[in-house]
Amino acid sequence: MERWIILNKLTVILYIALICIRKEIPNFSWVLFALLVYFCLNISLYLIKKPSFFKILLFLSICLIVYSNFNIQPLFILLLPLSILELVSFFTFNQLIGCIFALIPIFYIHHSLQPIYGLITVISFIVFSIVNLYNTRLQFKEDQIDQMRSAIQKLTKKLNDHNEFIEQSEYTFKLEERNRISQEIHDKIGHSMTGALFQMEAAKHLIATNQEKALELLQNAINISKDGIENIRITLKNMKPPTEQMGIHQMKLFIDEFSSKNDLKTLFVYKGNLDLITPIQWKVIQENIVEALTNTMKYASASEVSIEIYVMNKMIKANVKDNGKGKVKIKKGLGIIGMEERTASINGKIIVDGNGGFSVTTLLPIQ
Repeated sequence: MERWIILNKLTVILYIALICIRKEIPNFSWVLFALLVYFCLNISLYLIKKPSFFKILLFLSICLIVYSNFNIQPLFILLLPLSILELVSFFTFNQLIGCIFALIPIFYIHHSLQPIYGLITVISFIVFSIVNLYNTRLQFKEDQIDQMRSAIQKLTKKLNDHNEFIEQSEYTFKLEERNRISQEIHDKIGHSMTGALFQMEAAKHLIATNQEKALELLQNAINISKDGIENIRITLKNMKPPTEQMGIHQMKLFIDEFSSKNDLKTLFVYKGNLDLITPIQWKVIQENIVEALTNTMKYASASEVSIEIYVMNKMIKANVKDNGKGKVKIKKGLGIIGMEERTASINGKIIVDGNGGFSVTTLLPIQ
């Protein structure tokens, strides 16, 4: 905004030069020289940003104006108001005080210059006040941006630390789980297999001399092996969570994450025997729900959305319905077409309804 102050000063310079040319004053060359020196000093004001140099150059500019007023041309006094306003602004934020100081010389100059001096003072005061107000607001906005940037950096650091903690926790959990499984296999299955092996080795040595004892040892080995196989089956079963827990757990995590990230009330209801939903059906249901929720956020202008999964006698129903503006005529885009193709690949069907909000229903047969 300094260019407005420079433009104000340049306007007064041109006014003085034109008046001098019109009156054909004899010392015009000195007037022109003084005006050029004044202009150079004031351009330097805004090139040098250090306050100490700014004050020195401003003081020299005022001295040049006073000297030129008394020794070259009285019109130079018209350059004084804006310089006084700039100088006073270093000592007080009250612009009216600067305006009062700028008006003081009006009582000591020739009466013919008083009206134009007063007008230039008022215009300079208005321009300078607007520039200061703009600079103050700009500085305030920059400070706000710096504070927000600092806050974002702190939040980013906390988020990174949190992610690192989660990754480390997951890694630690995996190591502990691997260690538990390894220990369980060693304690249960390893001991069983070792015992069966000893029984079979003993039976091998006795088979020629004592067949009855050898058969007894082989039967013991068979029993021990059966127990070992049963322990393997139980261990593997404990390691693998049921399909219901995987599917509904993933769905709950996704919906909780969606609800926390978006300003949208989200309701989730599920009923029936979820064991009947196969992994591929869970995948299609989740992808369709994700697509439907994305469309709700983009187009529906809704405040609430409900998600329902019902397992009925012969059908699985997954419905996403919002309370948004809906649409009477539904034009199928890539999202709806993609849902239809996914659902049709496992013999299912998609129903889209735009009345009273927007709903997408996925129907899948129970296999």
